[in-house]
Amino acid sequence: MAALASRLAGPEDIPALEAVMAAAIAELQRAFLTPAQIAASRAIMGLDRQLIADRTYFVVQADGQIAGCGGWSRRATLYGGDHSPGRDAALLDPRIDPARVRAMYTHPDFARRGVGRLILELCEAAARAEGFTRLELMATLSGRELYCRCGYAEIEHILDDRGGEPVPLVRMGKAIGL
Repeated sequence: MAALASRLAGPEDIPALEAVMAAAIAELQRAFLTPAQIAASRAIMGLDRQLIADRTYFVVQADGQIAGCGGWSRRATLYGGDHSPGRDAALLDPRIDPARVRAMYTHPDFARRGVGRLILELCEAAARAEGFTRLELMATLSGRELYCRCGYAEIEHILDDRGGEPVPLVRMGKAIGL
């Protein structure tokens, strides 16, 4: 297996990141969602360019290919892409608010090879360095197992119907200490 390398994403990465996201939504959700729910997922998931601008979004590469991407945020939005309604760019207070893990995607060719775990480690370290002691995320059903294995606990189950068809999601959290 190729060694994984990570770096911060830049605006020049956006087309490749969107391709990884499209492949991940289409392929990795199939065992958990109906075709209509996968289509609806595209309306509530995707790239949030604010993460790239905030320098909190990572690219993971293997042999020069983007194997995955994901980041964290000091802003209030828990999940969703640029096009998702209900976004909130308000800054969080690390003394009382959990930072957010956002927009994690693994290309299907690299699933279950440590990409997601590496992204979580990068996010946790960066959020901890800014004084956050907790993280929250909104998990897809395909991602829930990884998050559980990495110490995240389920907080609540929701159905997001903003894309038309209700998509099941799980809000999860983890203490990361200082």
